[in-house]
Amino acid sequence: MTWSPYYRGDGVERRETRLPDPPPWRTFPRESSAGLFEPPEGLIAAVNAALALRRPLLITGSPGTGKSTVIEQVAAELALGPVLRWHVTSRSTLGDALYHYDALGRIHAHRLQQERVRAGAADAGTDDIAAFMTLGPLGTALLPSDRPRALLIDEIDKADLDLPGDLLDVLERGEFRIEELRREGQELAHLRMSGGEATYPVHGGHVQCTEFPFIVMTSNGEQELPAPFLRRCLRYTMPHPTPELVREVVRRHLRLDVPASGTLADLVDDFVRRVADREPLAIDQLLSTIHLLDGPAAMDASERSALIGLLMKNLSGA
Repeated sequence: MTWSPYYRGDGVERRETRLPDPPPWRTFPRESSAGLFEPPEGLIAAVNAALALRRPLLITGSPGTGKSTVIEQVAAELALGPVLRWHVTSRSTLGDALYHYDALGRIHAHRLQQERVRAGAADAGTDDIAAFMTLGPLGTALLPSDRPRALLIDEIDKADLDLPGDLLDVLERGEFRIEELRREGQELAHLRMSGGEATYPVHGGHVQCTEFPFIVMTSNGEQELPAPFLRRCLRYTMPHPTPELVREVVRRHLRLDVPASGTLADLVDDFVRRVADREPLAIDQLLSTIHLLDGPAAMDASERSALIGLLMKNLSGA
């Protein structure tokens, strides 16, 4: 087992102590888990329908069931490039997802420029609004392209009630306008794209997609989404885990076959039961627990029970 008292709480320095190798999903830089995901029944059809109809795919399910992994696998198989990610919170707005304009930064730069002019600097710089703009994940996904880009809108159900409605027009028309560029009459602006330093030429402050992005939206079912919004999506609900499905997930992620009986088998069965009882638990909690407990026992039963309780707490509270 990988569990060991590396930290002992006595303040004594132990330079020779070597931490174990991390679990596969906690190595950095992070590797895609696309090859480890096995789509449940019906999901492949839902993805293909969304691709063919150019509609977003809304995937609902409990935490840790692989909702956000779906798009990684699709993007890898269809060579759609790096996945753009918009993690939604109660403070998220449509504007932030389209682009960000750093007005305060521009004002500060303008003041510095004036000071350089007064000081007689040979090169005082230029006031280019594009230098203070960055396209958001949704804005980048809607840029013209030969192939659709992949966009994950994670936990859409955490959004303010108005956000799904605000999204409707953009999802229908596949376009948006950058009013700051239009007001200043800037015909061409090279704007930085989300997730890197690459730029894209935007003409007349208008962005119009040529290939509608492949969009996956995830929801934990925390709030009901409006019907007009749902009408524009294809919807899929992740099935509740079964012992067979969980054993397969463990095998793929940990390269471990869970035995028919014993501590690990009991963990799997207890996890499936608790999830079926609608207790909020995530599969990565189970994977972490099995990762620590697999192998020869290095603790007594009470210590093992305490560790399991620590790692398998439900997600409804702190």
